[in-house]
Amino acid sequence: MPKMKTNSGSKKRFALTGTGKIKRKHAFKSHILTKKTTKQKRNLQHTDLVDKSNVGSVRSLLALK
Repeated sequence: MPKMKTNSGSKKRFALTGTGKIKRKHAFKSHILTKKTTKQKRNLQHTDLVDKSNVGSVRSLLALK
């Protein structure tokens, strides 16, 4: 049986933490930043964890068990 391939877009967008959780970046931080407040842009810089309802689908995209 062939190996599972990792989804190329997913490996650029997600990262594993040391405890096995999946990190993600916030959306809405790439362009049209002039109308967003400084506070909003600052809060979008931080990484967050993938919600537990989406962990299964992200792990399958990353070819993780």
